[in-house]
Amino acid sequence: MEQFRHIGEVLGSIRALMVFREEIRINPRQCQLLFDAFEAAFDGVSDEIRQNLRLDEKQTKWMPLEQPLKELHRVYREGEQYIRQCLEPKDWWGRSIFLIQSADCVDHHLYNLLCSIPVILESIENIGEVTGDGNEDIHRRRVVFTKKYEKEWMEPKLFRHRFGKLYLVSKEMCKRMDVVAKEDKWALLETIDDMRSSLSKQENRLAELLKSPRGTILPISTLTSSPDYQFRRRLGASSHLKEIHWMGESFALKHVFCDVEQLMPETSLLSSLTHPNVLHYMYCFSDEEKKECYMVMELMNKDLSSYIKEIFCARRKVPFPLSHTVNIMLQIARGMEYLHSKKIYHGDLKPSNILVKTKNSSSSDAYVHVKIAGLAQSATKVPSSPATGKDPCIWYAPEVLSDQEQQIEAGNVKKYTEKADVYSFGMICFELLTGKVPFEEGHLQGDKMSRNIRLGERPLFPFPSPKFLTNLTKKCWQADPNQRPSFSSICRMLRNIKRFMIMYPDNGQPDPPSPPLDYFDIETNLSKKFEGWERRELLQVYDIPFEMYAYRVIERERTSVKYKEENFISSSDASLSGEENRLPAVIQEDALSLSVTSSSSGSVKSAGNLISNGNKKTLLKKVDINPRTSKQIGKNNVKLKLEVQSQTPPPRFLSNGRGMRLKSENRLQAIKHVAMSPLRYPVRRKKSGHASDSDI
Repeated sequence: MEQFRHIGEVLGSIRALMVFREEIRINPRQCQLLFDAFEAAFDGVSDEIRQNLRLDEKQTKWMPLEQPLKELHRVYREGEQYIRQCLEPKDWWGRSIFLIQSADCVDHHLYNLLCSIPVILESIENIGEVTGDGNEDIHRRRVVFTKKYEKEWMEPKLFRHRFGKLYLVSKEMCKRMDVVAKEDKWALLETIDDMRSSLSKQENRLAELLKSPRGTILPISTLTSSPDYQFRRRLGASSHLKEIHWMGESFALKHVFCDVEQLMPETSLLSSLTHPNVLHYMYCFSDEEKKECYMVMELMNKDLSSYIKEIFCARRKVPFPLSHTVNIMLQIARGMEYLHSKKIYHGDLKPSNILVKTKNSSSSDAYVHVKIAGLAQSATKVPSSPATGKDPCIWYAPEVLSDQEQQIEAGNVKKYTEKADVYSFGMICFELLTGKVPFEEGHLQGDKMSRNIRLGERPLFPFPSPKFLTNLTKKCWQADPNQRPSFSSICRMLRNIKRFMIMYPDNGQPDPPSPPLDYFDIETNLSKKFEGWERRELLQVYDIPFEMYAYRVIERERTSVKYKEENFISSSDASLSGEENRLPAVIQEDALSLSVTSSSSGSVKSAGNLISNGNKKTLLKKVDINPRTSKQIGKNNVKLKLEVQSQTPPPRFLSNGRGMRLKSENRLQAIKHVAMSPLRYPVRRKKSGHASDSDI
């Protein structure tokens, strides 16, 4: 409840800012869309809490909702900061240059919101299934939730028609997401035209800069003649990258020596890329006399390799908390998914080509924003410094290394493929999970290392790691490119892994919970059903709630089947002792209630707890059944079970208050840990120790 109150406070602050919505000159429609989405999300979550939860149980049963609401609170705070940035009148030109080409409103802030809502709704549903005024109320709510996840709704248009308002993907909202950025760009250009008569010479240059098509190469005077243009420092060991201050904002500047005509195709391509997880190349300037070009880019803090070294130390087993690792993996995968949708293949994906910007680094809730860099081709390629010169072959796929060996002079064609990038991503995941560079402790280098990779050698995980992440990593570095998943599939799997980890945080447990199902199997199943999922076209942000919903439908269906199978086996074994002792073979209850254990000794112990001491002696005396009789009973197990249930009255304790109390206590204990419906206990994580690619 406290987290929900914090969200309300941030929303109140945004409402106060939007009082001045008429004063917002940068991206006003995007700010309004974000505000409307935050309002709708808060109202929707409020209604769900009001309908399904009880206020008097907030101290006992609302715990599974705490972490999802905490994540939503972070999303609201970031959205508030974005609106403040657009509203701020100071340094208007600099912020216009930075924000007018940004896709952050929809592809970052609304994306995070649309990923958070399904997690919160699922948490509310899980709590609602075990809370209420009575059994009838609980049963009614369970029926409603079960109907919600029926397969009939697992079609995108039906889903939006039925649940669009709740998940913020109504027809109107989707349409606004599609057009809002274009409308803001047009509105800004109209504003500049209205101001033209009163602009200074320098402001007119900036106006031309904002109005010019992306990829246009402008004279260097537009940059250097600005009164506040200032060189600050060199970035890294290279002299080609610098930090500059321009128009009240800080940027990175890349300095290259080449002909303007040679650079034009590349600048046109790089400046067209707008995604929150791809480094943004904003503008290009040239000095034709000196044959020098300058590319203005957004400024980041450091590369991922340096960040891992900075965070990782001997006292830490892993560089980051698991939730942060998954978050970084997902951001990299999203950036690569975007590039591949544009038919752009990186070819050199590695930690030194991934840049990070830390937020709230002093707190335990540190958040890292990740962007993919290193896309520049030969014309603007900055040479690597010796300090970062790890053996490059460790990041390359086996087919790339084979191609390098066979066609050195002809050029490496296989380097620039989708599945080669996926292999490199797998190696990056290994370093994120372990803090170690792949093959760091090996004695092989150069040609020998390349040969061993082509023969199937992969790095070994030095300590037990979460199997659901190591399995995904190993899928990515498969020797056969066709066996590696696409980045679209990787994004879907990581989104649902993140969903699970938000709902069931490990809280420092030595053996934290693990997803009950293999998300790769679910992804394979759904990719066959929805052919569009495997196309190389980028899905829109508003498609994500349906993807998460479809995963949840399959997850509920499979866990339900799994639970019924386990319950049937348990019931069958229990029926043996039930016939001999005139006890009910099965006590039909929900997944959180007490049940008879599957082994025969467990059956004796569980059943013995339900009867008096005198009957216990009789039970123990009669349980030693003749093997021949036992076999015969096993054959007629189903029939026998039905007869016993019809002839034997239920145990006494179920009819009194103690039975209901035990039932409630068990539910409460379970909901504090997990609430996976209908199989509510996630599988405890299986350790994956020194395992390599051969395990998959």
